[in-house]
Amino acid sequence: MELATAITAFVTLFVVIDPIGLAPLFVALTRGMEFRQRLKIATRSCAVAFGILTVFGLAGEVILEFIGISMAAFRISGGVLLFVTALDMLFERRTQRREDQADGPPDEDPSVFPLAMPLIAGPGAMATMILLTGTPGADTAYIAAIHAVMLAVVAVVFALFLMAGLMERIIGDTGIKVITRLLGMLLAALSVQFVLDGLREFGVVAGA
Repeated sequence: MELATAITAFVTLFVVIDPIGLAPLFVALTRGMEFRQRLKIATRSCAVAFGILTVFGLAGEVILEFIGISMAAFRISGGVLLFVTALDMLFERRTQRREDQADGPPDEDPSVFPLAMPLIAGPGAMATMILLTGTPGADTAYIAAIHAVMLAVVAVVFALFLMAGLMERIIGDTGIKVITRLLGMLLAALSVQFVLDGLREFGVVAGA
């Protein structure tokens, strides 16, 4: 793979996954947790996301065709799931659940949902991997290089996740609450956009 092609693939995946935008979201989803808990969640979420994107990079089109699911359906389902998370952030239901369960079993783990999927390995990232590895004339070395680039982007996500504690100390509790609600609104809008994109691919709504 040429350097220019690798850079293009990196930039494409970086923009789609948006590690910088995920960092404050990770802070909001792991609010009040210790570094060891955050490290475990960050490791698991990035590992799961890498595995999902690898599967779609290697056999995405085959899997979708085999089970009869389109990327449009992935976008709509991802949008619905993301909207549920947005509601939790807007109304602080997650915080309330943690308070209610303080003396009970451990709190829910956000590493698989919503961090690994649909935030890191979302419909857009899955589709991007399918498109990048599906380039005409792509050989084994090219496909391996694409996955190496994807791993580099996921590594950036992991590094920024580990800085969540520092971000939390700088921003403070009030700042986290404000950011949580703002991100909840943005996530709600993003989830609606996912649904609209899926409906547009189905031809239900007209393109912009």
